[in-house]
Amino acid sequence: MKATLKTKYDADKSGAASTLAVNAGDVKLRASITDATIINGPSLNGLSLAVEKPGFFIVDYNVPRKDLRFQFMNTVKVAEKPLNLTYIHSWADNRTVLDGNLVLDSANKFSANHALGSGNCKLKYTYVHKHATTFEPSYDVAKNSWDFSISRKVYDDDVLKATYQTTNKALGLEWTRNLKSSGNFKIVASVNMADESKRPKVTAESTWNFEV
Repeated sequence: MKATLKTKYDADKSGAASTLAVNAGDVKLRASITDATIINGPSLNGLSLAVEKPGFFIVDYNVPRKDLRFQFMNTVKVAEKPLNLTYIHSWADNRTVLDGNLVLDSANKFSANHALGSGNCKLKYTYVHKHATTFEPSYDVAKNSWDFSISRKVYDDDVLKATYQTTNKALGLEWTRNLKSSGNFKIVASVNMADESKRPKVTAESTWNFEV
């Protein structure tokens, strides 16, 4: 069996989450908990269960909310290019999201995300330069705003990423190190450029994978 332990820390609070995954033929069974599940005695808070067939569907059940979330994936060909489609529906919120991305080649991809009934659509273009640097401008139709990100792979395990959100003038810097089979960790620093103090917020997150 495979298990995942995830922890997160920022200046205001810290938290932990763990996931236990079991392969059952073509599907995976997962159980996830957070620190809310065990703090002040065992409870159902933060507990979720999932069944997944990679590349086909995911069914999540949030135990305390009694909420089901369905996610179905499929790939079709458009002008001989793969179009990856995802349908997501949350039962309790009665919210449906359609997500798609068209892969033109190994360096170029277009993505779109639309929540049905919201009138909103988010568009994104991804360009990978020489398999090392990724540029991702995105446009939010409802907000009429642009976001930008650029990331670069450093050595084999490290990725540096910078983001800027025009709506709230938020600048972010992120460093991720992938530890391959054992997990990864991430450090994120963000600052609101519209804030007079411009005090940065720093968070750290680590994920560990192991056999049990």
